[in-house]
Amino acid sequence: MIKLYYYPSYASMVPHMLIEEIGLDYELVFTDRYANAHKSEAFLRLNPNGLIPVFEEGDLVLYETAAICLHLVDRHPGACLAPAVGTADRAHFYKWLMWLATALHPALSMYLHPDKWASERSVVTQLKASAEAKVSDLLNVIDAELGKGGGPWLLGDAYSAVDPYALMLCRWSRGMPRPASSWPHVGPYARRILERPAIRRAFRQEYLAEPWI
Repeated sequence: MIKLYYYPSYASMVPHMLIEEIGLDYELVFTDRYANAHKSEAFLRLNPNGLIPVFEEGDLVLYETAAICLHLVDRHPGACLAPAVGTADRAHFYKWLMWLATALHPALSMYLHPDKWASERSVVTQLKASAEAKVSDLLNVIDAELGKGGGPWLLGDAYSAVDPYALMLCRWSRGMPRPASSWPHVGPYARRILERPAIRRAFRQEYLAEPWI
């Protein structure tokens, strides 16, 4: 049985959506950030970084959202959540997964949690403003890609694991002065992902109130 240690609307949303899309049996293990459950001795044995999510299946314990995504798509190729290994499409899949994980994800995290990096009010304000500008630049990149008209998804005609990752980050931006949903191509794209039954199940299982983005 798979266990996914999660907190609602956190980075654990991505593997949660993928697990639902694949149709696996699993258990959601609520990890209360506000009670510092992710810093407990038991949790740190799973992830010494003290971060959510953690994926556990038998003796296998994984952390890092992108790593969990790659494991799931490789372990369940029949779900067709990534292009075939060795193809140009697979290379672009890696590119976008890493871009989401190392560019847009940390920029949004900086915007939402600048106090993790500084305590002085003026510095926190500056970090938040810089992160907001960076997020806007990055959303321009993904909006331009989607605007090329290659298909309804980030990789074109094929839905893949990068799409729920992008959706989660769109959700995180919903409280910004200009949320991702307001971009001309990103907004409709995110709403298309939200139409998928697996995505809706995952959102409801995390008791997330609508509107979701």
